[in-house]
Amino acid sequence: MKITQISVYRADLPMKEGFYSWSTQSHSGFDTTVVTIDTDDGITGTGECCPLGPTYLPAYAEGVRAGIAAIAPELIGQDPTHLNCINDTLDDLLKGHPYVKSAIDMACWDILGKTTALPLYALLGGRQQDRAKLYKVFTLTDPEAMAARIPEYRAQGYRNFQVKVGENQLTDINRIRKIAACMEPGEVLNADANTGWKQHEALVVADAIKDLPREYGILLYFEQPCLTYEECLVVRQHTDLPFVLDECIDSLPALLRASHDNAMDLINLKISRMGGLTRARQIRDLCISLGLPMNIEDSWGGEIATAAIAHLAISTPAAFQFQSSAFHEYSTVEIASGAPSVAEGYMETADTPGLGVTPDMTILREPLYTVSQ
Repeated sequence: MKITQISVYRADLPMKEGFYSWSTQSHSGFDTTVVTIDTDDGITGTGECCPLGPTYLPAYAEGVRAGIAAIAPELIGQDPTHLNCINDTLDDLLKGHPYVKSAIDMACWDILGKTTALPLYALLGGRQQDRAKLYKVFTLTDPEAMAARIPEYRAQGYRNFQVKVGENQLTDINRIRKIAACMEPGEVLNADANTGWKQHEALVVADAIKDLPREYGILLYFEQPCLTYEECLVVRQHTDLPFVLDECIDSLPALLRASHDNAMDLINLKISRMGGLTRARQIRDLCISLGLPMNIEDSWGGEIATAAIAHLAISTPAAFQFQSSAFHEYSTVEIASGAPSVAEGYMETADTPGLGVTPDMTILREPLYTVSQ
């Protein structure tokens, strides 16, 4: 089997709630990139990459597409089912820039699944659980408005929640307290600053909320308070709250360093930040060996990216898949059919070969460009 054509599309993903805000940033929607790879056997694979705007991490939508345009010609004629060879080629052609490579790698996995007539979860380790636990995000806004969403989300079956903070330490303390007061015993609250606090601010917040788990009987987690790994490590060493690293964990060496330093209790494993499913699976398997649970997700995306999340999550033992995101649930636009189903705070995927999704060409329309033989 050989790659004969690579096509690149873009789509807008507007937010159902009108905006998505965290720390000091707010967006009404996101620009996503969809890649299709055709083969000489008539099988087509699909992948997606959606950076969370241009100022969240060193990645942006136009850069993803520019990078793919630079490397795609060298992939024509290669076997897409030889995943390690494809990833070696991607790394030879472009140093770094994992977001550029992610959608290509994802599409190759889709082809492998269709070629073997197996769903991706079977190729990623087998079905370890019937469904993957999800969390619901409280986008950053007025504290009272955030707390008021809990009954709605709970009625949808969610018991795991994430509160976006990182704007102002005193307002953030109020946000966390108001939401915690509305929660039921046993529910999970993740306070995610997305690198928004300075070290001293994070220490103030951690100290102010440390008694909320005992007061309300909830499980409270503290996620990526500061920009640098070194700042986060100091905060980690001064709080007893379970600690999550997200933006700092961008490679296998970063994970090994953090594990050696006992810098976290969980990580956020984001597929595109690692360069695709191949690298994400390596990280996932290492985390299991290290005894380290994960939030398995991506930066953002529609039905295609969510399908990849679902397959990786369902092929992970439940004890290590702490929670995941169903990003397609946040957007008003569906870019593909066959998305994972969401009910009662969990996500399931079908047994359809590959990712199990079909791009909606009425939404994607004509490709921005195509590279072929």
